[in-house]
Amino acid sequence: MKQLIEGNIFDTLPGCGQAKCIIADPPDAIGLKYKNSIDKMKPDVYEQFMWDCLNLFILHTDLVWISYNARWIDMMGHLVYQLLKEHSSLESKTLIQPFTFGQSNSRDCGNGFRPILRLKDKTEATIYPDQIRVPSWRMIHGDKRANPKGCVPLDVWPFPRVTGNSKQRRKWHPTQLHEGLIERIIKLSTQEGDTVYDVFSGTGTVMRVCERLNRNVVAFEADPFYCDKLREEHKCQ
Repeated sequence: MKQLIEGNIFDTLPGCGQAKCIIADPPDAIGLKYKNSIDKMKPDVYEQFMWDCLNLFILHTDLVWISYNARWIDMMGHLVYQLLKEHSSLESKTLIQPFTFGQSNSRDCGNGFRPILRLKDKTEATIYPDQIRVPSWRMIHGDKRANPKGCVPLDVWPFPRVTGNSKQRRKWHPTQLHEGLIERIIKLSTQEGDTVYDVFSGTGTVMRVCERLNRNVVAFEADPFYCDKLREEHKCQ
């Protein structure tokens, strides 16, 4: 099952039920130009926006993933600290997506990673680490002591940025997450037949990966232009 819901998530998501997990790649508030808007918010406005997102998402799932720009890492740490104080059943984990290369900065060290926040209900949520095992160093180097199943990866996930010449790239949108990153998130969080909410659908990366992995997906997108692109590619209503 795949479904596309057009509209602001604060209007549309409250009317929906529960999902096995939510994957969010919200606007970064760094001035990017989208088709019908510019991603620019004052820091206090963006902070309130992200706080509202966090509180909305935890109402609809026990497992939330949020990819965000590293410039907001201090702000997000503060918000998560406040959220965990209010919801004792939640726990947080931050994973890192290091970039193969980043923008050059001669004035200081440039940004080379993107944080990925995971919020998990300690009593209700289930994850599936065996589904994301990868070849271990010992396996790669022929060590007989290696576990034949491989190992569960650490919390640094080196998937590259989706650059302009990537086969994954949808050039009609300014940002895009790597399908390998999304595949690992979905495999760790769900089993076949589970439902994933993609709350800022953009280029439809989550939709494509869910289709490949036999997961149900409900995608939310506010921009009519991107909704039309998603309907065209995914043949969904």
